Amino acid sequence: MSFNSDLADIFEQMASLLELTGANKFRVNAFTKAARVVGDHPADLRPIAHDEAALTKLDGIGKGTAEKIAEFARSGEIAEHGALLEQVPRGLLAVLEVPGLGPKTVKLLWEEMGVVDLASLRAALDSEKITTLPRMGAKSVEKIRASLAYAESAGKRLLVGMARPLAEALVERMGKVPGVSRCAFAGSMRRGCETIGDIDILVSTSDPAAAHAAFREGPGVVQVIASGESKTSVRVELPADYGRWKGLDEDGRPTVQADLRVVPESSWGAALMYFTGSKDHNVRLREYAQRKGMTLNEYGLFAEDGTGEPPQKRGLPPIASETEESVYEALGLPWLPPEVREDRGELGLATTPRLVETADIKAELHAHTTASDGVMTLDELVKRAESRGFHTIAVTDHSRSSVQANGLSIERLRAQRSEVESARERFAGRIALLHGSEVDILSDGSLDYDDEILSWLDIVVASPHTALSQEPAKATARLLKAIAHPLVHIVGHPTGRIIGRRKGLEPAMNEIIAAAVEHEVALEINTHWLRLDLRDTHVRAAVEAGCKIAIDSDVHAPEDFDNLRYGVATGRRGWLPPDLVVNTWPADRLHAWLRAKR
Repeated sequence: MSFNSDLADIFEQMASLLELTGANKFRVNAFTKAARVVGDHPADLRPIAHDEAALTKLDGIGKGTAEKIAEFARSGEIAEHGALLEQVPRGLLAVLEVPGLGPKTVKLLWEEMGVVDLASLRAALDSEKITTLPRMGAKSVEKIRASLAYAESAGKRLLVGMARPLAEALVERMGKVPGVSRCAFAGSMRRGCETIGDIDILVSTSDPAAAHAAFREGPGVVQVIASGESKTSVRVELPADYGRWKGLDEDGRPTVQADLRVVPESSWGAALMYFTGSKDHNVRLREYAQRKGMTLNEYGLFAEDGTGEPPQKRGLPPIASETEESVYEALGLPWLPPEVREDRGELGLATTPRLVETADIKAELHAHTTASDGVMTLDELVKRAESRGFHTIAVTDHSRSSVQANGLSIERLRAQRSEVESARERFAGRIALLHGSEVDILSDGSLDYDDEILSWLDIVVASPHTALSQEPAKATARLLKAIAHPLVHIVGHPTGRIIGRRKGLEPAMNEIIAAAVEHEVALEINTHWLRLDLRDTHVRAAVEAGCKIAIDSDVHAPEDFDNLRYGVATGRRGWLPPDLVVNTWPADRLHAWLRAKR
Protein backbone atom coordinates (compact mmCIF):
# COMPACT_ATOMS: atom_id res chain seq x y z
CA MET A 1 0.00 0.00 0.00
CA SER A 2 1.07 3.58 -0.58
CA PHE A 3 1.34 6.34 2.02
CA ASN A 4 -1.84 8.00 0.70
CA SER A 5 -3.95 4.85 0.62
CA ASP A 6 -2.76 3.70 4.05
CA LEU A 7 -3.59 7.11 5.50
CA ALA A 8 -6.98 7.23 3.75
CA ASP A 9 -7.89 3.82 5.20
CA ILE A 10 -7.03 5.02 8.70
CA PHE A 11 -9.03 8.24 8.34
CA GLU A 12 -12.02 6.33 6.98
CA GLN A 13 -11.81 3.87 9.85
CA MET A 14 -11.54 6.72 12.35
CA ALA A 15 -14.73 8.25 10.96
CA SER A 16 -16.59 4.97 11.48
CA LEU A 17 -15.12 4.48 14.96
CA LEU A 18 -16.05 8.02 15.98
CA GLU A 19 -19.62 7.47 14.86
CA LEU A 20 -19.76 4.20 16.77
CA THR A 21 -18.61 5.97 19.91
CA GLY A 22 -21.14 8.80 19.52
CA ALA A 23 -18.76 11.58 18.53
CA ASN A 24 -19.85 14.92 17.13
CA LYS A 25 -21.05 14.49 13.53
CA PHE A 26 -18.79 17.32 12.36
CA ARG A 27 -15.71 15.36 13.48
CA VAL A 28 -17.06 12.27 11.72
CA ASN A 29 -17.63 14.23 8.52
CA ALA A 30 -14.20 15.84 8.76
CA PHE A 31 -12.43 12.47 8.78
CA THR A 32 -14.71 11.12 6.04
CA LYS A 33 -13.80 14.09 3.83
CA ALA A 34 -10.11 13.83 4.72
CA ALA A 35 -10.08 10.13 3.80
CA ARG A 36 -11.46 10.92 0.35
CA VAL A 37 -9.16 13.88 -0.23
CA VAL A 38 -6.06 11.92 0.76
CA GLY A 39 -7.07 8.79 -1.15
CA ASP A 40 -7.86 10.75 -4.31
CA HIS A 41 -4.76 12.95 -4.25
CA PRO A 42 -2.62 12.06 -7.29
CA ALA A 43 0.75 12.86 -5.68
CA ASP A 44 2.41 11.14 -2.74
CA LEU A 45 1.72 13.32 0.31
CA ARG A 46 4.76 12.06 2.21
CA PRO A 47 7.11 14.84 0.95
CA ILE A 48 4.77 17.55 2.32
CA ALA A 49 3.53 15.64 5.36
CA HIS A 50 5.29 18.05 7.73
CA ASP A 51 4.34 21.18 5.78
CA GLU A 52 1.12 22.34 7.42
CA ALA A 53 0.68 25.26 5.04
CA ALA A 54 0.89 23.01 1.98
CA LEU A 55 -1.47 20.42 3.45
CA THR A 56 -4.13 22.90 4.52
CA LYS A 57 -4.30 24.24 0.98
CA LEU A 58 -6.04 20.97 0.11
CA ASP A 59 -9.80 21.32 0.39
CA GLY A 60 -10.92 19.22 3.36
CA ILE A 61 -7.60 19.20 5.23
CA GLY A 62 -7.59 21.44 8.33
CA LYS A 63 -4.90 22.09 10.89
CA GLY A 64 -5.89 19.13 13.08
CA THR A 65 -5.93 16.73 10.15
CA ALA A 66 -2.59 18.06 8.94
CA GLU A 67 -1.09 17.33 12.35
CA LYS A 68 -2.30 13.74 12.11
CA ILE A 69 -0.78 13.36 8.64
CA ALA A 70 2.54 14.55 10.06
CA GLU A 71 2.18 12.14 12.96
CA PHE A 72 1.56 9.24 10.58
CA ALA A 73 4.57 10.20 8.46
CA ARG A 74 6.73 10.38 11.55
CA SER A 75 5.67 7.20 13.37
CA GLY A 76 3.52 5.16 10.99
CA GLU A 77 0.65 5.47 13.47
CA ILE A 78 -1.97 7.94 14.70
CA ALA A 79 -2.46 7.86 18.46
CA GLU A 80 -6.14 8.78 18.31
CA HIS A 81 -6.76 5.91 15.91
CA GLY A 82 -5.21 3.49 18.37
CA ALA A 83 -7.24 4.94 21.23
CA LEU A 84 -10.47 4.56 19.27
CA LEU A 85 -9.64 0.94 18.47
CA GLU A 86 -9.35 0.30 22.22
CA GLN A 87 -12.87 1.63 22.74
CA VAL A 88 -14.57 -0.52 20.09
CA PRO A 89 -14.53 -4.32 19.69
CA ARG A 90 -12.35 -5.15 16.67
CA GLY A 91 -15.03 -7.47 15.28
CA LEU A 92 -17.33 -4.51 14.69
CA LEU A 93 -15.09 -3.40 11.84
CA ALA A 94 -16.13 -6.54 9.94
CA VAL A 95 -19.78 -5.84 10.77
CA LEU A 96 -19.40 -2.38 9.24
CA GLU A 97 -18.39 -4.05 5.96
CA VAL A 98 -21.79 -5.75 5.60
CA PRO A 99 -23.68 -3.94 2.79
CA GLY A 100 -26.48 -1.75 4.13
CA LEU A 101 -25.20 -1.61 7.70
CA GLY A 102 -24.10 1.91 8.48
CA PRO A 103 -22.40 3.06 11.69
CA LYS A 104 -25.69 4.18 13.29
CA THR A 105 -27.28 0.76 12.89
CA VAL A 106 -24.11 -1.03 13.99
CA LYS A 107 -23.94 1.22 17.08
CA LEU A 108 -27.54 0.33 17.92
CA LEU A 109 -26.90 -3.40 17.52
CA TRP A 110 -23.74 -3.17 19.60
CA GLU A 111 -25.36 -1.29 22.47
CA GLU A 112 -28.73 -3.05 22.52
CA MET A 113 -27.95 -6.57 21.30
CA GLY A 114 -24.31 -7.06 22.21
CA VAL A 115 -23.22 -7.43 18.59
CA VAL A 116 -19.42 -7.35 18.51
CA ASP A 117 -18.61 -9.45 15.42
CA LEU A 118 -20.23 -11.36 12.55
CA ALA A 119 -21.03 -14.37 14.74
CA SER A 120 -22.92 -12.28 17.29
CA LEU A 121 -24.66 -10.45 14.43
CA ARG A 122 -25.97 -13.77 13.12
CA ALA A 123 -27.18 -14.66 16.62
CA ALA A 124 -28.88 -11.28 17.02
CA LEU A 125 -30.71 -11.71 13.72
CA ASP A 126 -32.20 -14.96 15.04
CA SER A 127 -33.38 -13.30 18.26
CA GLU A 128 -36.95 -12.04 18.64
CA LYS A 129 -35.65 -9.04 20.59
CA ILE A 130 -34.13 -7.45 17.51
CA THR A 131 -37.53 -6.52 16.06
CA THR A 132 -38.27 -4.43 19.16
CA LEU A 133 -35.43 -2.04 18.36
CA PRO A 134 -36.06 1.25 16.54
CA ARG A 135 -36.15 0.85 12.74
CA MET A 136 -35.76 -2.91 13.11
CA GLY A 137 -38.94 -4.44 11.78
CA ALA A 138 -39.13 -7.89 10.24
CA LYS A 139 -38.35 -6.53 6.76
CA SER A 140 -35.26 -4.70 8.00
CA VAL A 141 -34.01 -7.85 9.72
CA GLU A 142 -34.48 -9.89 6.55
CA LYS A 143 -32.58 -7.29 4.53
CA ILE A 144 -29.67 -7.43 6.99
CA ARG A 145 -29.71 -11.23 6.93
CA ALA A 146 -29.62 -11.23 3.12
CA SER A 147 -26.83 -8.63 3.09
CA LEU A 148 -24.78 -10.70 5.54
CA ALA A 149 -25.19 -13.83 3.43
CA TYR A 150 -24.28 -11.85 0.33
CA ALA A 151 -21.21 -10.33 1.99
CA GLU A 152 -20.00 -13.77 3.06
CA SER A 153 -20.55 -15.41 -0.33
CA ALA A 154 -20.21 -12.86 -3.08
CA GLY A 155 -20.05 -9.46 -1.50
CA LYS A 156 -17.06 -8.01 -3.29
CA ARG A 157 -17.61 -5.19 -5.74
CA LEU A 158 -17.88 -6.09 -9.39
CA LEU A 159 -15.79 -4.53 -12.12
CA VAL A 160 -17.89 -2.22 -14.25
CA GLY A 161 -17.15 -4.23 -17.40
CA MET A 162 -18.75 -7.27 -15.79
CA ALA A 163 -21.80 -5.46 -14.46
CA ARG A 164 -22.72 -2.82 -17.04
CA PRO A 165 -23.75 -5.22 -19.83
CA LEU A 166 -26.11 -6.85 -17.32
CA ALA A 167 -27.49 -3.44 -16.27
CA GLU A 168 -28.08 -2.51 -19.91
CA ALA A 169 -29.87 -5.81 -20.49
CA LEU A 170 -32.08 -5.17 -17.45
CA VAL A 171 -32.96 -1.67 -18.69
CA GLU A 172 -33.77 -3.02 -22.15
CA ARG A 173 -35.96 -5.81 -20.74
CA MET A 174 -37.77 -3.64 -18.20
CA GLY A 175 -38.38 -0.99 -20.84
CA LYS A 176 -40.50 -3.52 -22.74
CA VAL A 177 -42.75 -4.38 -19.76
CA PRO A 178 -46.32 -3.13 -20.42
CA GLY A 179 -46.98 0.12 -18.60
CA VAL A 180 -43.32 1.17 -18.26
CA SER A 181 -42.78 4.66 -19.67
CA ARG A 182 -39.22 5.33 -18.46
CA CYS A 183 -36.35 3.10 -17.42
CA ALA A 184 -32.69 3.80 -16.61
CA PHE A 185 -29.84 2.60 -14.44
CA ALA A 186 -28.55 4.92 -11.74
CA GLY A 187 -26.06 4.67 -8.86
CA SER A 188 -22.30 4.34 -9.18
CA MET A 189 -22.67 2.79 -12.62
CA ARG A 190 -24.30 5.92 -14.03
CA ARG A 191 -21.48 7.94 -12.46
CA GLY A 192 -18.95 5.84 -14.41
CA CYS A 193 -17.24 4.29 -11.37
CA GLU A 194 -14.74 1.51 -12.05
CA THR A 195 -16.47 -0.92 -9.65
CA ILE A 196 -20.06 -1.22 -8.49
CA GLY A 197 -21.64 -2.70 -5.38
CA ASP A 198 -25.11 -3.26 -6.84
CA ILE A 199 -27.22 -2.30 -9.84
CA ASP A 200 -29.90 0.37 -9.38
CA ILE A 201 -32.73 0.36 -11.93
CA LEU A 202 -35.40 3.07 -11.93
CA VAL A 203 -38.75 2.81 -13.74
CA SER A 204 -41.87 4.91 -14.07
CA THR A 205 -44.91 2.82 -14.89
CA SER A 206 -48.70 2.77 -14.86
CA ASP A 207 -48.60 -0.82 -13.59
CA PRO A 208 -46.12 -1.15 -10.68
CA ALA A 209 -47.21 -4.71 -9.86
CA ALA A 210 -46.36 -5.91 -13.36
CA ALA A 211 -42.94 -4.19 -13.21
CA HIS A 212 -42.07 -5.80 -9.86
CA ALA A 213 -43.20 -9.22 -11.08
CA ALA A 214 -41.15 -8.94 -14.26
CA PHE A 215 -38.08 -7.97 -12.26
CA ARG A 216 -38.50 -10.84 -9.78
CA GLU A 217 -39.07 -13.42 -12.48
CA GLY A 218 -36.41 -12.30 -14.94
CA PRO A 219 -33.65 -14.54 -16.32
CA GLY A 220 -30.68 -15.10 -14.05
CA VAL A 221 -32.49 -14.24 -10.80
CA VAL A 222 -31.21 -16.66 -8.16
CA GLN A 223 -32.77 -15.02 -5.10
CA VAL A 224 -35.53 -12.54 -4.32
CA ILE A 225 -34.24 -10.57 -1.35
CA ALA A 226 -37.28 -8.36 -0.83
CA SER A 227 -40.22 -7.01 -2.82
CA GLY A 228 -42.65 -4.26 -1.89
CA GLU A 229 -44.73 -1.49 -3.40
CA SER A 230 -41.83 0.72 -4.44
CA LYS A 231 -38.73 -1.51 -4.40
CA THR A 232 -37.73 -5.04 -5.35
CA SER A 233 -34.27 -6.42 -4.63
CA VAL A 234 -32.95 -9.58 -6.26
CA ARG A 235 -29.63 -11.28 -6.73
CA VAL A 236 -28.78 -11.94 -10.37
CA GLU A 237 -26.21 -14.32 -11.80
CA LEU A 238 -24.15 -13.03 -14.69
CA PRO A 239 -24.92 -14.99 -17.88
CA ALA A 240 -22.64 -17.92 -18.59
CA ASP A 241 -21.78 -16.71 -22.07
CA TYR A 242 -20.46 -13.31 -21.07
CA GLY A 243 -16.87 -14.46 -21.41
CA ARG A 244 -15.76 -11.05 -20.14
CA TRP A 245 -15.25 -12.38 -16.64
CA LYS A 246 -14.12 -15.97 -17.27
CA GLY A 247 -10.99 -16.76 -15.35
CA LEU A 248 -11.46 -13.80 -13.01
CA ASP A 249 -13.58 -15.54 -10.40
CA GLU A 250 -12.35 -18.83 -9.01
CA ASP A 251 -15.58 -19.40 -7.05
CA GLY A 252 -17.78 -19.72 -10.11
CA ARG A 253 -20.09 -17.29 -11.87
CA PRO A 254 -20.44 -14.07 -9.89
CA THR A 255 -23.76 -12.63 -8.79
CA VAL A 256 -24.77 -9.07 -8.11
CA GLN A 257 -27.65 -7.48 -6.24
CA ALA A 258 -30.04 -5.55 -8.46
CA ASP A 259 -32.63 -3.14 -7.05
CA LEU A 260 -35.72 -2.00 -8.93
CA ARG A 261 -37.29 1.25 -7.74
CA VAL A 262 -40.66 2.38 -9.07
CA VAL A 263 -40.90 6.18 -9.01
CA PRO A 264 -43.70 8.54 -10.10
CA GLU A 265 -43.37 10.01 -13.58
CA SER A 266 -43.75 13.47 -12.06
CA SER A 267 -40.72 12.86 -9.80
CA TRP A 268 -38.49 11.17 -12.39
CA GLY A 269 -35.78 13.84 -12.51
CA ALA A 270 -35.49 14.24 -8.74
CA ALA A 271 -35.46 10.47 -8.22
CA LEU A 272 -32.82 9.94 -10.90
CA MET A 273 -30.64 12.60 -9.24
CA TYR A 274 -31.12 11.11 -5.79
CA PHE A 275 -30.43 7.49 -6.73
CA THR A 276 -27.51 8.41 -8.98
CA GLY A 277 -25.71 10.05 -6.06
CA SER A 278 -23.01 10.20 -4.95
CA LYS A 279 -23.94 10.38 -1.28
CA ASP A 280 -21.53 13.28 -0.77
CA HIS A 281 -22.91 15.17 -3.78
CA ASN A 282 -26.48 14.66 -2.54
CA VAL A 283 -25.57 15.95 0.92
CA ARG A 284 -23.98 19.02 -0.62
CA LEU A 285 -27.04 19.64 -2.80
CA ARG A 286 -29.44 19.35 0.16
CA GLU A 287 -27.33 21.80 2.14
CA TYR A 288 -27.31 24.14 -0.86
CA ALA A 289 -31.10 23.90 -1.11
CA GLN A 290 -31.54 24.56 2.61
CA ARG A 291 -29.50 27.76 2.38
CA LYS A 292 -31.98 28.91 -0.27
CA GLY A 293 -35.00 28.05 1.88
CA MET A 294 -35.84 24.85 0.04
CA THR A 295 -35.97 21.11 0.72
CA LEU A 296 -34.60 18.56 -1.78
CA ASN A 297 -35.40 14.84 -1.74
CA GLU A 298 -36.13 12.05 -4.20
CA TYR A 299 -39.63 13.43 -4.83
CA GLY A 300 -38.56 16.92 -5.85
CA LEU A 301 -37.40 20.36 -4.79
CA PHE A 302 -39.87 22.02 -2.43
CA ALA A 303 -40.25 25.35 -0.63
CA GLU A 304 -39.38 24.88 3.06
CA ASP A 305 -42.23 25.77 5.43
CA GLY A 306 -40.45 25.08 8.70
CA THR A 307 -42.59 22.13 9.82
CA GLY A 308 -39.84 19.56 9.31
CA GLU A 309 -42.33 17.11 7.80
CA PRO A 310 -41.74 15.60 4.34
CA PRO A 311 -43.40 18.07 1.95
CA GLN A 312 -44.62 15.40 -0.45
CA LYS A 313 -46.61 13.75 2.35
CA ARG A 314 -48.44 17.03 2.95
CA GLY A 315 -49.35 17.30 -0.71
CA LEU A 316 -47.18 20.34 -1.38
CA PRO A 317 -46.38 20.87 -5.08
CA PRO A 318 -42.69 20.73 -5.97
CA ILE A 319 -40.83 23.68 -7.41
CA ALA A 320 -39.11 21.24 -9.79
CA SER A 321 -39.05 17.46 -10.08
CA GLU A 322 -39.74 16.14 -13.58
CA THR A 323 -36.21 16.46 -14.99
CA GLU A 324 -32.74 16.71 -13.54
CA GLU A 325 -32.16 19.86 -15.54
CA SER A 326 -35.19 21.57 -14.00
CA VAL A 327 -34.07 20.73 -10.45
CA TYR A 328 -30.55 22.06 -11.00
CA GLU A 329 -31.93 25.16 -12.71
CA ALA A 330 -34.31 25.87 -9.82
CA LEU A 331 -31.33 25.64 -7.47
CA GLY A 332 -29.48 28.19 -9.60
CA LEU A 333 -26.96 25.59 -10.78
CA PRO A 334 -26.02 24.25 -14.22
CA TRP A 335 -26.90 20.65 -15.00
CA LEU A 336 -23.99 18.53 -13.84
CA PRO A 337 -23.03 15.33 -15.71
CA PRO A 338 -23.40 12.25 -13.48
CA GLU A 339 -19.68 11.46 -13.66
CA VAL A 340 -18.69 14.69 -11.86
CA ARG A 341 -21.15 14.29 -8.96
CA GLU A 342 -18.58 13.32 -6.33
CA ASP A 343 -18.37 16.50 -4.20
CA ARG A 344 -15.05 17.46 -5.76
CA GLY A 345 -15.90 21.09 -6.38
CA GLU A 346 -18.56 20.59 -9.04
CA LEU A 347 -21.06 22.92 -7.35
CA GLY A 348 -18.65 25.74 -8.13
CA LEU A 349 -19.04 25.27 -11.89
CA ALA A 350 -20.75 28.22 -13.59
CA THR A 351 -21.85 26.26 -16.67
CA THR A 352 -22.32 22.64 -17.67
CA PRO A 353 -18.82 21.44 -18.61
CA ARG A 354 -18.16 20.11 -22.11
CA LEU A 355 -16.68 16.70 -21.38
CA VAL A 356 -15.35 14.12 -23.79
CA GLU A 357 -17.92 11.74 -25.27
CA THR A 358 -17.53 8.39 -26.98
CA ALA A 359 -18.62 9.94 -30.28
CA ASP A 360 -15.67 12.36 -30.07
CA ILE A 361 -13.10 9.56 -30.44
CA LYS A 362 -11.93 9.34 -34.04
CA ALA A 363 -8.76 7.23 -33.80
CA GLU A 364 -7.40 4.16 -32.03
CA LEU A 365 -3.70 4.54 -31.26
CA HIS A 366 -2.96 1.31 -29.37
CA ALA A 367 -3.89 -1.97 -31.07
CA HIS A 368 -2.49 -5.47 -31.51
CA THR A 369 -2.74 -8.05 -34.28
CA THR A 370 -1.94 -11.75 -34.60
CA ALA A 371 1.68 -10.69 -35.10
CA SER A 372 1.95 -10.45 -31.30
CA ASP A 373 -0.90 -11.37 -28.93
CA GLY A 374 -3.97 -10.06 -30.77
CA VAL A 375 -6.59 -12.29 -32.39
CA MET A 376 -7.28 -10.17 -35.50
CA THR A 377 -5.23 -10.04 -38.66
CA LEU A 378 -4.04 -6.66 -39.87
CA ASP A 379 -6.91 -6.35 -42.35
CA GLU A 380 -9.49 -7.43 -39.76
CA LEU A 381 -8.23 -4.79 -37.35
CA VAL A 382 -8.33 -2.03 -39.96
CA LYS A 383 -11.83 -2.98 -41.13
CA ARG A 384 -13.11 -2.99 -37.55
CA ALA A 385 -11.65 0.47 -36.94
CA GLU A 386 -13.14 1.71 -40.20
CA SER A 387 -16.56 0.41 -39.19
CA ARG A 388 -16.32 2.52 -36.02
CA GLY A 389 -15.96 5.63 -38.17
CA PHE A 390 -12.32 6.22 -37.18
CA HIS A 391 -10.05 8.19 -39.47
CA THR A 392 -6.86 6.54 -38.10
CA ILE A 393 -5.82 3.16 -36.70
CA ALA A 394 -2.35 2.50 -35.30
CA VAL A 395 -0.89 -1.02 -35.27
CA THR A 396 1.24 -1.22 -32.12
CA ASP A 397 2.21 -4.83 -31.56
CA HIS A 398 4.41 -5.63 -28.56
CA SER A 399 8.15 -5.09 -28.60
CA ARG A 400 10.75 -7.85 -28.31
CA SER A 401 11.08 -8.00 -24.50
CA SER A 402 7.40 -8.97 -24.12
CA VAL A 403 8.20 -12.60 -24.81
CA GLN A 404 4.97 -13.80 -23.17
CA ALA A 405 3.03 -11.60 -25.64
CA ASN A 406 5.02 -12.82 -28.68
CA GLY A 407 6.80 -9.48 -28.97
CA LEU A 408 8.34 -8.62 -32.31
CA SER A 409 12.04 -8.86 -32.93
CA ILE A 410 13.54 -6.12 -35.08
CA GLU A 411 13.48 -8.47 -38.06
CA ARG A 412 9.79 -9.26 -37.59
CA LEU A 413 8.99 -5.58 -37.03
CA ARG A 414 10.69 -4.65 -40.31
CA ALA A 415 8.83 -7.42 -42.10
CA GLN A 416 5.56 -6.10 -40.71
CA ARG A 417 6.19 -2.74 -42.36
CA SER A 418 5.78 -4.27 -45.82
CA GLU A 419 2.43 -5.73 -44.73
CA VAL A 420 1.37 -2.31 -43.44
CA GLU A 421 2.41 -0.63 -46.71
CA SER A 422 0.37 -3.14 -48.69
CA ALA A 423 -2.65 -2.60 -46.43
CA ARG A 424 -2.32 1.16 -46.85
CA GLU A 425 -2.81 0.70 -50.57
CA ARG A 426 -5.89 -1.46 -50.03
CA PHE A 427 -7.49 1.02 -47.61
CA ALA A 428 -6.31 4.23 -49.31
CA GLY A 429 -8.81 7.06 -49.00
CA ARG A 430 -10.81 5.16 -46.37
CA ILE A 431 -8.71 5.16 -43.21
CA ALA A 432 -5.12 6.07 -42.30
CA LEU A 433 -2.95 3.19 -41.08
CA LEU A 434 0.02 3.90 -38.81
CA HIS A 435 2.84 1.47 -38.12
CA GLY A 436 4.00 1.66 -34.53
CA SER A 437 4.84 -0.43 -31.49
CA GLU A 438 3.91 -0.76 -27.86
CA VAL A 439 7.48 -0.54 -26.65
CA ASP A 440 8.36 -1.85 -23.21
CA ILE A 441 9.66 0.66 -20.67
CA LEU A 442 12.33 -1.45 -19.03
CA SER A 443 12.91 -1.32 -15.28
CA ASP A 444 15.59 1.40 -15.58
CA GLY A 445 13.43 3.58 -17.85
CA SER A 446 15.20 2.70 -21.09
CA LEU A 447 13.16 1.55 -24.08
CA ASP A 448 13.09 -1.86 -25.71
CA TYR A 449 14.18 -0.72 -29.20
CA ASP A 450 17.07 1.57 -30.11
CA ASP A 451 16.57 5.10 -31.41
CA GLU A 452 17.05 4.11 -35.04
CA ILE A 453 14.04 1.79 -34.87
CA LEU A 454 11.97 4.18 -32.76
CA SER A 455 12.50 7.06 -35.19
CA TRP A 456 11.49 4.79 -38.07
CA LEU A 457 8.09 4.02 -36.47
CA ASP A 458 5.08 6.28 -37.06
CA ILE A 459 4.02 6.11 -33.41
CA VAL A 460 5.61 4.91 -30.16
CA VAL A 461 3.42 3.87 -27.23
CA ALA A 462 5.81 3.26 -24.34
CA SER A 463 4.35 1.08 -21.56
CA PRO A 464 5.54 -0.60 -18.35
CA HIS A 465 4.87 -4.36 -18.25
CA THR A 466 7.43 -5.73 -15.79
CA ALA A 467 8.90 -4.73 -12.41
CA LEU A 468 5.51 -3.31 -11.44
CA SER A 469 6.20 -3.49 -7.70
CA GLN A 470 9.03 -0.96 -7.82
CA GLU A 471 9.09 1.45 -4.90
CA PRO A 472 7.64 4.89 -5.77
CA ALA A 473 10.90 6.81 -6.24
CA LYS A 474 12.29 4.26 -8.72
CA ALA A 475 8.94 4.04 -10.52
CA THR A 476 8.87 7.82 -10.84
CA ALA A 477 12.41 8.00 -12.21
CA ARG A 478 11.66 5.16 -14.61
CA LEU A 479 8.60 6.84 -16.13
CA LEU A 480 10.25 10.27 -16.21
CA LYS A 481 13.11 8.86 -18.26
CA ALA A 482 10.70 7.33 -20.78
CA ILE A 483 8.65 10.52 -21.04
CA ALA A 484 11.78 12.57 -21.68
CA HIS A 485 12.73 10.35 -24.61
CA PRO A 486 12.19 12.55 -27.69
CA LEU A 487 10.68 9.75 -29.77
CA VAL A 488 7.89 8.73 -27.38
CA HIS A 489 4.35 9.87 -28.20
CA ILE A 490 2.20 8.14 -25.58
CA VAL A 491 2.82 6.44 -22.23
CA GLY A 492 0.45 3.47 -22.18
CA HIS A 493 -1.34 2.35 -18.97
CA PRO A 494 1.20 4.33 -16.90
CA THR A 495 0.89 2.41 -13.60
CA GLY A 496 0.26 -1.07 -15.00
CA ARG A 497 -2.41 -1.76 -12.41
CA ILE A 498 -5.08 -4.46 -12.67
CA ILE A 499 -8.09 -3.38 -10.63
CA GLY A 500 -8.46 -5.46 -7.48
CA ARG A 501 -5.58 -7.73 -8.41
CA ARG A 502 -2.41 -5.71 -8.90
CA LYS A 503 -1.82 -2.21 -7.58
CA GLY A 504 0.93 -1.55 -10.12
CA LEU A 505 3.41 1.30 -9.96
CA GLU A 506 2.79 4.22 -7.60
CA PRO A 507 4.84 7.06 -9.05
CA ALA A 508 4.57 10.71 -8.06
CA MET A 509 1.85 11.51 -10.57
CA ASN A 510 2.30 15.27 -10.28
CA GLU A 511 5.88 14.86 -11.55
CA ILE A 512 4.79 12.46 -14.29
CA ILE A 513 2.08 14.84 -15.47
CA ALA A 514 4.40 17.88 -15.40
CA ALA A 515 6.99 16.00 -17.46
CA ALA A 516 4.36 14.89 -19.97
CA VAL A 517 3.28 18.51 -20.43
CA GLU A 518 6.88 19.63 -20.87
CA HIS A 519 7.73 16.96 -23.46
CA GLU A 520 4.43 17.03 -25.39
CA VAL A 521 3.72 13.40 -24.45
CA ALA A 522 0.18 12.07 -24.00
CA LEU A 523 -0.70 9.91 -21.01
CA GLU A 524 -3.08 7.06 -21.79
CA ILE A 525 -6.41 6.13 -20.31
CA ASN A 526 -6.38 2.44 -21.13
CA THR A 527 -10.07 1.67 -21.55
CA HIS A 528 -10.04 -2.00 -20.64
CA TRP A 529 -12.22 -2.35 -17.55
CA LEU A 530 -9.50 -4.38 -15.84
CA ARG A 531 -7.13 -1.41 -16.13
CA LEU A 532 -8.77 2.04 -16.47
CA ASP A 533 -5.27 3.39 -16.12
CA LEU A 534 -4.92 6.40 -15.85
CA ARG A 535 -7.58 6.41 -13.14
CA ASP A 536 -10.06 9.25 -12.69
CA THR A 537 -8.13 11.20 -10.02
CA HIS A 538 -4.99 11.11 -12.18
CA VAL A 539 -7.02 12.43 -15.11
CA ARG A 540 -8.33 15.32 -13.01
CA ALA A 541 -4.77 16.33 -12.11
CA ALA A 542 -3.72 16.00 -15.76
CA VAL A 543 -6.61 18.19 -16.90
CA GLU A 544 -5.69 20.89 -14.39
CA ALA A 545 -2.11 20.83 -15.77
CA GLY A 546 -3.21 20.91 -19.42
CA CYS A 547 -1.71 17.48 -20.13
CA LYS A 548 -2.58 15.65 -23.34
CA ILE A 549 -4.50 12.40 -22.96
CA ALA A 550 -4.95 9.42 -25.28
CA ILE A 551 -8.06 7.28 -24.73
CA ASP A 552 -7.09 3.90 -26.19
CA SER A 553 -8.79 0.52 -26.14
CA ASP A 554 -5.54 -1.50 -26.27
CA VAL A 555 -7.32 -3.61 -28.84
CA HIS A 556 -6.55 -7.34 -28.88
CA ALA A 557 -9.96 -8.65 -30.01
CA PRO A 558 -12.96 -7.18 -31.90
CA GLU A 559 -15.02 -6.63 -28.73
CA ASP A 560 -12.25 -4.56 -27.15
CA PHE A 561 -13.39 -1.57 -29.19
CA ASP A 562 -16.55 -1.61 -27.08
CA ASN A 563 -14.50 -0.89 -23.97
CA LEU A 564 -14.09 2.67 -25.20
CA ARG A 565 -17.11 3.79 -23.14
CA TYR A 566 -15.38 2.82 -19.88
CA GLY A 567 -12.33 4.90 -20.66
CA VAL A 568 -14.48 7.83 -21.73
CA ALA A 569 -16.42 7.57 -18.44
CA THR A 570 -13.11 7.62 -16.55
CA GLY A 571 -12.09 10.71 -18.49
CA ARG A 572 -15.40 12.40 -17.71
CA ARG A 573 -14.94 11.62 -14.02
CA GLY A 574 -11.68 13.56 -14.32
CA TRP A 575 -13.47 16.51 -16.00
CA LEU A 576 -11.67 15.80 -19.28
CA PRO A 577 -12.59 18.11 -22.21
CA PRO A 578 -12.35 16.67 -25.73
CA ASP A 579 -9.66 19.05 -26.97
CA LEU A 580 -7.07 17.56 -24.59
CA VAL A 581 -7.69 14.09 -26.04
CA VAL A 582 -5.36 13.52 -28.99
CA ASN A 583 -7.57 10.92 -30.63
CA THR A 584 -10.49 13.33 -30.84
CA TRP A 585 -8.43 15.58 -33.12
CA PRO A 586 -8.96 15.74 -36.89
CA ALA A 587 -6.54 13.57 -38.85
CA ASP A 588 -4.34 16.44 -40.02
CA ARG A 589 -3.85 17.79 -36.49
CA LEU A 590 -3.20 14.33 -35.00
CA HIS A 591 -0.72 13.34 -37.70
CA ALA A 592 1.11 16.66 -37.45
CA TRP A 593 1.59 16.10 -33.70
CA LEU A 594 2.94 12.60 -34.36
CA ARG A 595 5.33 13.83 -37.09
CA ALA A 596 6.65 16.61 -34.84
CA LYS A 597 8.50 13.95 -32.84
CA ARG A 598 10.22 12.55 -35.92
